[in-house]
Amino acid sequence: MTAANLGARLTGWGFVVFTIGSVCWVAIGLSSGQANLLASNAFLTLVNLVGIWRWLGRQATYEDGAETAKAKSRKASVPSLFTATGVAGMAVVDAEGAPLGKAVEALVECRSGTVSYVVVATGGVAGIREALRAVPREAVDFGCDKLALTLSPTAFEALPALDGGDWPAAAVPQPVTA
Repeated sequence: MTAANLGARLTGWGFVVFTIGSVCWVAIGLSSGQANLLASNAFLTLVNLVGIWRWLGRQATYEDGAETAKAKSRKASVPSLFTATGVAGMAVVDAEGAPLGKAVEALVECRSGTVSYVVVATGGVAGIREALRAVPREAVDFGCDKLALTLSPTAFEALPALDGGDWPAAAVPQPVTA
């Protein structure tokens, strides 16, 4: 459930359900004298309680703070913000505004804090047979709800496809077209 990254609230409530189940098994272990069932589910209850604290407490506070800042920035006379974690999953459109895919990740330079490139996934279903490409920062216009590429569909398709987890140390610079 945590690996699915369903958000703090949904994950936290999942841990509540798991806790109820493990408490019930503890009760069965106690009433039937099954020490192994009791011990394993007592441990799972503790793990699940930590999950509730983490996801409904701490992580939910982080997400609420980020959403508040994002909403306030859109109403204020400052540049609009979006969360860095929000890049993953953002819709991506090509230079003509046609839907292209979704952003998978943004790679940030450690020293400057600027985005080096954004990995964009296209095609496929549920991650099967999708193509990943590293799009240089210069070719991405960051919007609040989507990323717009300044590349033509042909230029995007010309970017090399990434092989699994072997992503480049830096984006391939785009040739200047006249």
